[in-house]
Amino acid sequence: MSEKKRLRIALLAGGKSGEREVSLNGAKGVEKALDPEKFEIKKYDPATDLTALVAEAGGIDFAFILLHGRFGEDGTVQGLLDLLEIPYQGSGVLGSALAMDKHLAKELYRLRGLPVAAWEMVNDKSGASASEIVGRLGLPLVVKPVCQGSSLGMTIAHTETDLAVGIQKAFAHDAKVMVEQFIAGREITAGVLGNADPVALPLIEIIPGDGYSFFDYNAKYKPGASKEICPAPIDSDLAAKAQQYGVEAHKALQLRGYSRTDMIMTDDGKFYLLETNTIPGMTATSLFPQAAAVHGLDFPSLLEKLIELGMQKE
Repeated sequence: MSEKKRLRIALLAGGKSGEREVSLNGAKGVEKALDPEKFEIKKYDPATDLTALVAEAGGIDFAFILLHGRFGEDGTVQGLLDLLEIPYQGSGVLGSALAMDKHLAKELYRLRGLPVAAWEMVNDKSGASASEIVGRLGLPLVVKPVCQGSSLGMTIAHTETDLAVGIQKAFAHDAKVMVEQFIAGREITAGVLGNADPVALPLIEIIPGDGYSFFDYNAKYKPGASKEICPAPIDSDLAAKAQQYGVEAHKALQLRGYSRTDMIMTDDGKFYLLETNTIPGMTATSLFPQAAAVHGLDFPSLLEKLIELGMQKE
């Protein structure tokens, strides 16, 4: 009997975004978890290896994208892989680009009837002053670059001065900045898995540790900085509503494979959607794999499921 052929996988990690190190760390876990008897893995760093990826495309069966932020999660790499006719896990060009742009994503949430906090956009030509924005939206406010992940460049403004400083900080990361009303409450994240008929995974509640006013970059990635509880300890009816919101956000943004939507739950049980991640963190202890494990998929099984979903035709 001939030996079954292994699937040749290009593991794409690194890249040029501010989340490069997160990407590289995640790739180590993915490479370790994939069964070497089923998969033959070769790593490519888009910061240096795109020419090699194109040249070797004919020998690649599947690409596992472990890139976060720009030039990886925004549809650019997905478009290249489409041109090379290499299937990959997760969303395509359109869904990736829509979810990456927080402004467009919130517009689509709102069109689908999903709850969002009031916001407005600022660019360096808008001329809107901090006092004018505060007059319209009030305080406190959340300031964030429109197309960044991992809370890079994000601040919370409690005064007009904070807002002016926060906007300039965000401009260091993006030419477009979102200012939105701060919603006090518990941070909940809803994972979704599937293509045509996606299912919601158990919710996770994220509790930033002492010294962190929100789930920022350090709170996300510094060991022990935050507490994550899965399933989230909330009423079953509220949990079902948050899970449905996650599924609806996934559909509204035209996503495939998997996604993770972050939201705030207020004390009176209302939810406000923040954003949707199309390539969630992918170490064994990251949020999405934690939820998948409670759902019944251990880390290697989750990775194989994502590959299976990616190989499916539209």
